Amino acid sequence: MTPLLQILEHKIVAIVRGMPPKDIVDIASALYNGGVRILEITLNSRDALPLIEQLSHEFRGKMLIGAGTVLNTKDASNAITAGAAFLISPSLDIAVIKAAKNAGVVSIPGAFTPTEILSAYNNGADIVKVFPALSVDYIKNILAPLNHIPVMPTGGVDAFNIKAFAATGAVAFGIGSALVKNSSIINDIYLQELTVKAEKLINALKN
Repeated sequence: MTPLLQILEHKIVAIVRGMPPKDIVDIASALYNGGVRILEITLNSRDALPLIEQLSHEFRGKMLIGAGTVLNTKDASNAITAGAAFLISPSLDIAVIKAAKNAGVVSIPGAFTPTEILSAYNNGADIVKVFPALSVDYIKNILAPLNHIPVMPTGGVDAFNIKAFAATGAVAFGIGSALVKNSSIINDIYLQELTVKAEKLINALKN
């Protein structure tokens, strides 16, 4: 199965930002145990590139690892070299889309307005990250005229509203602090709770 099909099948992209590098493997394992299969390491995290490389090897065949906060072509090149299977950005940079497509990795640029979303898609984006996802109604209104564009609402999506976001026609969901909060103390209890959070989120989407 291609990375794009994996994202479309599993839908939930867990965003890990600013967590202690020594705890990343444990966090990834806890998310995996809860059913998460897509993991984004943001490039503004410490040791992001080595962590992407490490996780890509350790979770090969189990979890798809990609890079987030990809702001320019240098970021894109570094992330691709580290083994990122997808590139996610908070904003729209057409050169980053082209870099991803040329390397054969999934391109998920960020956009907000209808014009930006359409531009991202017309320039080759596989999925468009709608960020910030203001509300379910906003995504619904966006997709009324643009229902041919696969979108990934990000920001504010959690177990309580993910089903409503899914009902709009969104194909995937970027989940940050609703799963992994970078202010948390990492211990066995936290990791167990993280697994439960992941399970609840996935169950909320499925049920």
